[in-house]
Amino acid sequence: MAVLETVVIAFWAMLPAYVPNNAAVLAGGGRPIDGGRTWGDKRVLGDGKTWRGTAAGIAAGLALAGLLTVAAPAVSDAVGFAVPEFTLPAAIALAAGAMLGDITASFLKRRTGRRRGAMFPGVDQLDFVVVSLPLTALVATEWFLEWFAWEVILVVVVLTPVLHVVTNVIAYELGLKNEPW
Repeated sequence: MAVLETVVIAFWAMLPAYVPNNAAVLAGGGRPIDGGRTWGDKRVLGDGKTWRGTAAGIAAGLALAGLLTVAAPAVSDAVGFAVPEFTLPAAIALAAGAMLGDITASFLKRRTGRRRGAMFPGVDQLDFVVVSLPLTALVATEWFLEWFAWEVILVVVVLTPVLHVVTNVIAYELGLKNEPW
């Protein structure tokens, strides 16, 4: 697989997992998932993880997967190699896995004494990848094996932190986030 092809496939295949957390920020608010509960002296998740944001994030990932699937044949023709068309299980696993990864990171942040919005290097950048890829491999195994060759996974692991930092700085500059990480 050529380098450009690998990068394009990695980015395309991960888009339904890249978008949910951003959509959740835009649509968030409302009832927190943890209902205000604590575990010991700390909140379980905090006010930043809401049912509305989670639902909006998953819906955005699914909608994007649908649009990418419709566009895939034309894009494949244009670039000269196949890009993924998403099966429903793959789309659900990528989007829901991304949100579950973010929720898990929030739980870990609370356990380690970090406040909402505090930096958690490594976890902040890869939380959704660490959950969405194994979940997708589990529920959409054939699709996953077709698109996530080892080199694609490597590109995802390297590209994701860079994209995370760049998009968060942009969101911060636009006033959509309170911190640039």
